[in-house]
Amino acid sequence: MSRNVRISVIANSGLANVPGTLESMLEYLRNEVEQVLPDKPDLIVFPEACDRCVSFSEDQQKAWYMLRGDRIRDFFSQIARENRCYIAYSAIRYLSTEVEHPFRNSTQIIGRDGVVVGMYDKNHLVPLEYDEREVAYGTEAEVIELDFGRVACIICFDLNFNSLLERYAAQKPDLIVFSSFYHGGIKQLEWASRCRSYFVGAIDHDQSRILDAFGTEIASTTNYQDYVTASINLDSTVVHLDRNREKINAAKKKYGPFLQVFDPGHYGSVRLSYEGTDKTIMDIVQEFGMLLLDDYLKLCLEHRETFS
Repeated sequence: MSRNVRISVIANSGLANVPGTLESMLEYLRNEVEQVLPDKPDLIVFPEACDRCVSFSEDQQKAWYMLRGDRIRDFFSQIARENRCYIAYSAIRYLSTEVEHPFRNSTQIIGRDGVVVGMYDKNHLVPLEYDEREVAYGTEAEVIELDFGRVACIICFDLNFNSLLERYAAQKPDLIVFSSFYHGGIKQLEWASRCRSYFVGAIDHDQSRILDAFGTEIASTTNYQDYVTASINLDSTVVHLDRNREKINAAKKKYGPFLQVFDPGHYGSVRLSYEGTDKTIMDIVQEFGMLLLDDYLKLCLEHRETFS
């Protein structure tokens, strides 16, 4: 059953020009988000620390976050509620009950009703964040259940650590939400491919984009436009061509245009998605006895262990 989700990504290209006041920051963020609202997105993703005052010193930044409190989160909550969408608000949180390291580098997922439905604290800080910015390490990394699918959140430097990647891959997310200052290059493709998941990267002042499970670019911001919206079908999976090719052809013959088969080339695998409303892609996989990519790789390892 198709799960078409419309996602907007914002790159915050004008943040450096925002004066250091709450009113000016709210005005800037309102203008940014209003660029994508006509597309009626299900999810809007902002970059890491999307409401920081760029010109401030470290001490001024800390004072800003304490003064700002939850007011920008509450602003986004109103936007989410009025537009019935989710917002991934990535920002520094201040915890007044903490003394030594009262800050967290977090992504909060605000629900369609304006309530925070999930939160992720950056697991892998750069030492500067802990030593000078008083940001504590996050330890949890659980997928967040939204009404359209399972979302994994990561922030900036997180992208470099395979232990976190494997932790999320085991949870089989439908979508990875990456908020960052750092683009990550080929690491984005690695995460999408390993998790067999769509990938949304909102990168401050850099190319922000939506990728599929092969790392194929679906949509991207440009030097002219710091926002983009695209629709993806989360009712999809990846299967290897070996032992599946005839089954895929038979399924395509039966389901016609409702069964989409995307071959990126060079991978030996294809992405299957179903555009109908009467069944899911996994129903079709089971109907024709197809092997998912991970199951095929497991079979190959077991065969090697048996006969080597």
